[in-house]
Amino acid sequence: MLGNNKNKEKSSSTSQGLLNLIGPGTEIKGDLICEGDIRIDGRVDGTVRVGQRLVIGESGMINGNIKAGNAIIAGNVNGNVHCQQTTVLHGKSSVKGDIHTSQIIIESGARFNGRCVMDTQIQSSQPDQQEVSVEA
Repeated sequence: MLGNNKNKEKSSSTSQGLLNLIGPGTEIKGDLICEGDIRIDGRVDGTVRVGQRLVIGESGMINGNIKAGNAIIAGNVNGNVHCQQTTVLHGKSSVKGDIHTSQIIIESGARFNGRCVMDTQIQSSQPDQQEVSVEA
């Protein structure tokens, strides 16, 4: 009996570590909600909400607002970015919109057009307060 409980605890904690992937050539039209980590190498037209870490690869594109625990951006974002912890803009990234984050890292070559607000307490309701209009 005790062994079964330990296995259940182990399986529930490992399921949180799964990585979801939106591959190159994949397009999603609509909102995307993920409780864990996700990597986007395709295109998403809509709001993206990620409970943990969001990675946008070099071929990734998001046309809409983002809310995540952490964001690592190497692709293109047309919308506002709200991260509870750290936002990283890699050298080939492009962000057109405001960034609200606790910590930001911008590599040489990254393009960022918008405002940056750094606060240690990012409220979860902020992404819905200011929507950005995006032309496809």
